[in-house]
Amino acid sequence: MKLKKWGTLLTVVASLGVLVACGNKEENPKTKANEVPKEVVVGLDDTFVPMGFKDKAGKLVGFDIDLAKAVFKETGQKVKFQSIDWSMKETELDNGTIDVIWNGYSKTAEREKKVLFSDTYMENDQVLVTPKKSKITTFKGMKGKILGAQEGSSGYDLFTKQPEVLKDSVADNDAVLYASFNEGFIDLENGRIDGLLIDKVYADYYLTQKNQLNDYNIIKGPFENEDYAVGIRKNDQALAEKINAALKTIQENGEFKKISEKWFGEDVSPK
Repeated sequence: MKLKKWGTLLTVVASLGVLVACGNKEENPKTKANEVPKEVVVGLDDTFVPMGFKDKAGKLVGFDIDLAKAVFKETGQKVKFQSIDWSMKETELDNGTIDVIWNGYSKTAEREKKVLFSDTYMENDQVLVTPKKSKITTFKGMKGKILGAQEGSSGYDLFTKQPEVLKDSVADNDAVLYASFNEGFIDLENGRIDGLLIDKVYADYYLTQKNQLNDYNIIKGPFENEDYAVGIRKNDQALAEKINAALKTIQENGEFKKISEKWFGEDVSPK
């Protein structure tokens, strides 16, 4: 009698295990490798002008926003934009909270270990921005000075990987880290930092919009130029192929140029 009861109990437990497993699979449809989603969730830093940011009405706008819409229109997929903490972008991607990272996301050797990159769609430089009144016009001029950078940015990654350029000479041998470049610019304007290591595309747009280009130095240093691309999960090769094909199509049909001229006044596609 006891053996029969134990047999029945084991059967019930096994059945529950199957139900739980099935339930978990249904709750997380993105567990299948290389499955192309019908709706793609784009993760972005919503303060990164002019790539993806909120306008005065709170609407998400920007070059990368328009570009993503054009790409997924071409692929026939819906697109949703999700604001994220930029320092957690790869974690959000791994967790399935987002499907791609698309917001002035630079290809680096370190990031290539974690994500699959699309083809390059734009080039960028890391620059040092200083107030003209500071008389700092070179990277060497930052010796003993306070530097700012964005946490999780490719600029800060270069800062740590090539310490001889800035890290070894700035105050405290480190940078003051900000959640967004906008916060860094506020401190730069108020004299709390002496220089800001930043994407050139951001610096140009930000200072142009504020009519302050003549008040600041935008200094190109020894860092190599960067490639902007879309970050995709390693096992989502099919999605990467669709994005690459669509990027090529909109470059050939003139849509990419149209979007570029809207935001930059010129075609910024990689030469």
